[in-house]
Amino acid sequence: MLVKAFDKNIRQNKTTTINTNFVVIGGGTAGVCAAITAARQGTKTVLIQDRPVLGGNASSEVRLWILGATSHMGNNNRWSREGGVMDEILVENLYRNKEGNAVIFDTVLLEKVLEEENITLLLNTSVYDVKKSSDTKIESVQAFNSQNSTEYVIKSPIFCDASGDGIVAFKAGASFRMGAETKEEFGEQFAPDKSYGELLGHSMYFYSKNTNKPVKYVAPKYALKDITAIPRYKAIGKGDKGCRFWWFEYGGRHDTIHETEEIKYELWKVIYGVWDYIKNSGEFEDVDNMTLEWVGTVPGKRESRRFEGLYMMTQQDIIEQRQFDDAIAFGGWAIDLHPADGVYSELSGCTQWHSKGIYDIPYRSFVSKDIDNLFLAGRIISATHVAFGSTRVMATTGFCAQAVGMAASICVDKNLKPADLLEKGEIKNLQNELNKLGQSIPNVPINKSSNLINEATINASSILNLNQIPYNGDWFSLSISAAQMLPFKANQNYKFKVLVKAEETTTLQVDLRTSIKSKNYAPEVILETQNFNLEKGEQYIEISFSNPVPNNQYGFVTFLSNKHASLKTSNNRYTGVLSVFNGVNKAVSNNGKQTPPDNIGVDTFEFWTPHRRPDGQNIAMDISPAIEAFNADNIGNGFVRPYGTTNAWVANLNDKNPSLKIEWDSEKELSEIKLFLDPDYDHPLESTLMGHPEEVAPFCVRNYTITDLQGTILAKKEGNYQTINTWKFDSKIKTKGIIIEAEHPSVNVPASIFEIICS
Repeated sequence: MLVKAFDKNIRQNKTTTINTNFVVIGGGTAGVCAAITAARQGTKTVLIQDRPVLGGNASSEVRLWILGATSHMGNNNRWSREGGVMDEILVENLYRNKEGNAVIFDTVLLEKVLEEENITLLLNTSVYDVKKSSDTKIESVQAFNSQNSTEYVIKSPIFCDASGDGIVAFKAGASFRMGAETKEEFGEQFAPDKSYGELLGHSMYFYSKNTNKPVKYVAPKYALKDITAIPRYKAIGKGDKGCRFWWFEYGGRHDTIHETEEIKYELWKVIYGVWDYIKNSGEFEDVDNMTLEWVGTVPGKRESRRFEGLYMMTQQDIIEQRQFDDAIAFGGWAIDLHPADGVYSELSGCTQWHSKGIYDIPYRSFVSKDIDNLFLAGRIISATHVAFGSTRVMATTGFCAQAVGMAASICVDKNLKPADLLEKGEIKNLQNELNKLGQSIPNVPINKSSNLINEATINASSILNLNQIPYNGDWFSLSISAAQMLPFKANQNYKFKVLVKAEETTTLQVDLRTSIKSKNYAPEVILETQNFNLEKGEQYIEISFSNPVPNNQYGFVTFLSNKHASLKTSNNRYTGVLSVFNGVNKAVSNNGKQTPPDNIGVDTFEFWTPHRRPDGQNIAMDISPAIEAFNADNIGNGFVRPYGTTNAWVANLNDKNPSLKIEWDSEKELSEIKLFLDPDYDHPLESTLMGHPEEVAPFCVRNYTITDLQGTILAKKEGNYQTINTWKFDSKIKTKGIIIEAEHPSVNVPASIFEIICS
């Protein structure tokens, strides 16, 4: 029993002081990825989150899906899903939660953090103040947990603000901006005027469900009464739920920090008014048994403060795909700006303009220009309002924050400030360490000298020479144009034979296309056009192009739309081979072609995008000469996904026991073997609501064994589903070689490996 007498003094809360190497403020995708990355490098890390769950806008409190460069498969950014920890989380969620339950996703994130012994996690803990040891250096942050009535003082040499509103950077005095820059400041032609709005608003969602009996609904008095106040009200569907209502947005003309509560009340007004309209207006059938299951209580914030770093990203960096020596990640979401009036606007809910491919994101945008020991992460990084329209999305912020976590570890290990990584030539080291974890920085391969595999001879039991994509699939109607993407050799003339079916006599146009930039996937250059007269019925046509692709890059065998014709498809799928279609994806403002207004600094081009499985079969064809892009010498080239070419060893499906034999001239000591497998980087893996057709990507090697040359088993895996498999040995293994035996994932998908790192 505890009894305390009256105390005339003000009592103090319990206070706990923590000394650590690295502090991350904010537990959204950015903060989680930064903390995990740092912790895995041995850096003692404190992760502070002001909510009871991790994930921020992706958590069960808000329930927005995680997206990034893949953009719902609605742009030309092939194989662009973010790598490293961000990919690991999404692949894990796919395996456990392909239906997209946001509550299950909470557990995936929490487990990932709790598994790291170097992370101290403080949930329900709000940072409210900072202490500085000098004008430009943070000494500690102060935080309070209302659940355990404990105050925390956390001291560290390095801090990362991933809090969304930038509470630490703000309190520390760092330069920041709110609102849109003018066109003149950075020459951004897409910069909005004040009538459109300078801030993106907040959103809140709801879930409904059917019951087995009638459920009445009486709206609260504060619910919106006049549904026509929402100009898009006719777009409301009774079955829509969750973040499909992303356009339930408000607050862009308010202070999105200090007026968040008022914005939340307005969004509740909208949600309960919409549900009243669905249930009681008489405009919807079969809604009697529907009930409101869940309504968000925390608004999903899009924009508030943006802090100034050593470099500020602009529209031109994105659209022109500018390259940076200090690139640490890539982006690919559209420049996605919303009218400030949100749900009450007469305008479209968003204006999305895509670049032709992914773009570099520089390290300098994550380093505060004012505070010596402060990293920026998440949506507060150094970018203009227009560039922020692309960099702000969660898969991109998590991906970028991995670089912050790795950089923080380097700073701690070498007693450096964040800016020192630029001045002391550490960027190449940072890039290489990130790439070894699957970062896939554009144009930056893993350093060959850091991988013993490059000192070895590699022999494969078989290699896929793709001379035929078998004719074992269904017919695909050319009601829309279709193309087969293939990794061509420069200046090679190819011939193709395809099986077509015509409903009547007609003419089919076939193009050979490619991209201006060799590592883009927009079929904007027509190298050659041929026309074929088709008779009614099934028939083969032979296509022989005389104008070859000028570089080692992907080409497109393109079949223009013809409602009277169909193509035979294949059930076989291959790493680095994909079919694309010139269709429509309204989720990302894709109507088949991007046609921007004049003078906004955005390109006009067509969208050729995949179809989600189980659709999206390859086009069946014979190919001569065979596509030779799957050789074992791709192992060791430093790329861990398709990028300009396949970058993978792929076995022949007829090889019943595919294997790689890796031999060194002299004995090597191995402490670690790391395999990079194929989790289909083209699939977005939205974390919630959307759902996915399978729990494991069809290209991923599930079962494999690693032995030494004498047959001693070094590692064995059954039922694998992850991208990167790392085998660390308790003591170094001395060997002159290893053999990797891999099973084909299925009868229609051959085994493949992108990269092997031995160290």
